[in-house]
Amino acid sequence: MAGLALAPAMLARAQKAPAPAALDAKLLAAFTKSPYVYVCPLLANGAESSCHGEVWFGWLGGAAVVITATTTWKARSLARGLEQARIWVGDHGRWKQMLTRNEGFRAAPSCLAHAERSKDAKLLDELLALYDVKYPKEIANWREKMRAGFADGSRVLIRYVPEAPAKGAGAART
Repeated sequence: MAGLALAPAMLARAQKAPAPAALDAKLLAAFTKSPYVYVCPLLANGAESSCHGEVWFGWLGGAAVVITATTTWKARSLARGLEQARIWVGDHGRWKQMLTRNEGFRAAPSCLAHAERSKDAKLLDELLALYDVKYPKEIANWREKMRAGFADGSRVLIRYVPEAPAKGAGAART
């Protein structure tokens, strides 16, 4: 598979991708090393939505890129015109637990970001090749579902372009 051969080079390129001027070194390092981001779409009034899920991502071209089902709040909020999000970067375990919510991610480096949908198949190829490196044990179960969902429209590719660091390490709800 061509993606596997290209993945190490893509990972190196992704880590050298230009970062928006607002990103500090700690946040940029987190984007290039972390296995997860926690994405929270912002409501029209700037308040956090109730969605804070951890998600696989790739740091590509100065953006956190994810692929998600169109039924998720991340995709539905973007479709409704809610293009702002807050992102925390790190591995703090699952957000949703049986009867509680794990808020540990709030201590992670974070930023505000602009969300934009991408229909770029080449970007998807880069993301999946990066996933081969970042998630080698899990990606085989998801690669074709992600590719097929992108093709049939049941999954959407979203770029989260950082705009500015959030105030404080784990910015509180606004």
